[in-house]
Amino acid sequence: MRPSRATKRFDWADTLEMHIRAMHLPAPKREYRPFTHRRFRLDCAWPDRKLFVECDGGEWLKASARRHGGAKDCERWNLLTLDGWTGFRFVGTQVRSGYALKTVVDALRVVGVK
Repeated sequence: MRPSRATKRFDWADTLEMHIRAMHLPAPKREYRPFTHRRFRLDCAWPDRKLFVECDGGEWLKASARRHGGAKDCERWNLLTLDGWTGFRFVGTQVRSGYALKTVVDALRVVGVK
């Protein structure tokens, strides 16, 4: 039996947020909309620092089956960069291994959080 659509699917950003909170770091805003005139949302964002993280799933799927890295993603990333945002992108194995957390800790240190 398939789970209903109301069932929340697994999200690596949830795991990363849990790791961030466990380290007593500033909590990110989840599903943050950086621009009111655009519909996209960021997985984790620190708007006051213009820092964001995107966590991608489906790293084991064939490239043709993935919807990541398309023209819309490039447009969104470029728009954020032009507005002064710094972004990081991780896949599930990087979140699970702690690499994503270490990178976020380093990024927050660079923008002024010890």
